[in-house]
Amino acid sequence: RQDFGMQPLVVPVVSGQTTYHSYLIVRSTSTIRSWDDLRHKRFAFTDPLSNTGRLVPVFVLSQKGETPEKFFQDFIFTYSHDKSVQAVADGLVDAAAVDSLVYDFMVQNDPSLTSKVKVIWVSPPYGINPVVVHPNIAPGLRSELESIFLGMRTDPEGQRVLTQLGIDSFTTPDPRAYDSIEAMLQATAVR
Repeated sequence: RQDFGMQPLVVPVVSGQTTYHSYLIVRSTSTIRSWDDLRHKRFAFTDPLSNTGRLVPVFVLSQKGETPEKFFQDFIFTYSHDKSVQAVADGLVDAAAVDSLVYDFMVQNDPSLTSKVKVIWVSPPYGINPVVVHPNIAPGLRSELESIFLGMRTDPEGQRVLTQLGIDSFTTPDPRAYDSIEAMLQATAVR
């Protein structure tokens, strides 16, 4: 929105919710139990632009008067949530912050993952990333796209695609759903 004026069109509903969380994960054998236990440890961020994989942990640390550079021994960017999970599972890092939707999907497809990695902290809920459109989109096209997304759950082919993606349906977004993310951005100056 800030850079391009993009506007939310629809938002996915996953497991009956339009929100998700940041999970702090460690190896299943780790003695790390909290954020404080991560001082001088190795950490994986997902992507510089990720809410759950970067902004949330930076915000948590800022609330403690810390920065990643001072708090962690070292940190890396994996550039995907699944790679962050794997980095923890393989012992490349001590912990990572990951998207709950991605982690839950991974565990659903490979339950043995819970023998390698465990969740030790869950953030407050955040609005799931919406499908967005440019503000100059033709009104007719915007309406057509919205209708297609909102109608997917009642269309057999649309339902098949939703099921493959692990999405229940799409719905219209609550414009306030992203206020907490904006507040964290302002509080941390993360860009």
